[in-house]
Amino acid sequence: MAFSLSRRLVLGLALSGALAAGQAFAADPIKLRISTPAVDSDWHAKMLPVFKEELEKRAPGQFDVEIHLNATLFKQGAEPAAMQRGNLEMAMISAFDIAKQIPEWSIFTAGYLIRDPEHQQKVFASDIGQEMYKLVEDKMGIKILAVGYLGTRQLNLRGDREVKTPADLAGVKLRMPSSDTWLFLGKALGANPLPLAFGEIYTALQTGAIDGQDNPLPTVRAAKFYEVTNQIVLTDHLVDAIFLSLAGSTWNKLDDKQKQAVLEAAQAAVAFNNEGRINEERQLAADFAQMGLKVYRPDVEAFRAHVQKAYLESDLSKTWPKGMVERINAVK
Repeated sequence: MAFSLSRRLVLGLALSGALAAGQAFAADPIKLRISTPAVDSDWHAKMLPVFKEELEKRAPGQFDVEIHLNATLFKQGAEPAAMQRGNLEMAMISAFDIAKQIPEWSIFTAGYLIRDPEHQQKVFASDIGQEMYKLVEDKMGIKILAVGYLGTRQLNLRGDREVKTPADLAGVKLRMPSSDTWLFLGKALGANPLPLAFGEIYTALQTGAIDGQDNPLPTVRAAKFYEVTNQIVLTDHLVDAIFLSLAGSTWNKLDDKQKQAVLEAAQAAVAFNNEGRINEERQLAADFAQMGLKVYRPDVEAFRAHVQKAYLESDLSKTWPKGMVERINAVK
């Protein structure tokens, strides 16, 4: 009897231990830290809580999403390398970030190629997007989950110099992110591009260290650049994108249901971002004019011709996949 009771006790304790271990394992969610330089009032910062909420709905308790804004975790542009090292799970990366490692991607950094937000979504939903995403997965070990509309980039300048053509930007110190492809775009526009981190733009404009910056209008609002500039030139020079991405090492650890949940949450997040950005852009030009900024449209065709000529004559275009420009133009 004593042996039987002892045996039952041991079995009971073992079973309890196994259940506790199982519960502990089940309660150990997958950590997803997201790093971005975005400020909290920007749409691509606002979409991250949507991702977190949607993922929790689809996979309750399976993920622990941490959102790090204002480049507090990694500096702008450092996120891809951090994901590749296994130091970061998620980020929103740009075509410019990708082009540093995959030259073929510089095609998506070219001015006046993507026509508008709808064209952008259709291009990346097509076989073009699948081919280019696969390059990122194969060569960088990063899984692109969804493309978000980052806005149409405009020039935002100090002073009262009127800009009608690229020649009017001669000598203008224009802030650009610090990569060769970004700096090339600034030069193609006719300006003198200077590399500067996003977090330093406001002070540089305020002190006159730079004469201007280029960003979509919602970013101008969110970062309050309108406080330290005098004009907005509606060049429409780049329909910009942001790619919500996951480290390949993290993606490969997920089961099929978790992968599907992550993809669906990412799509919901960028849909929220895209709708908000498009609606805001429609209103912001008028709002900035009411604030006292000079808002006007230059000779966009002169800019388009100048920028496209610069790209086609450069070494950058030599890295573009053969026939890709024509395929992108053919997407309706």
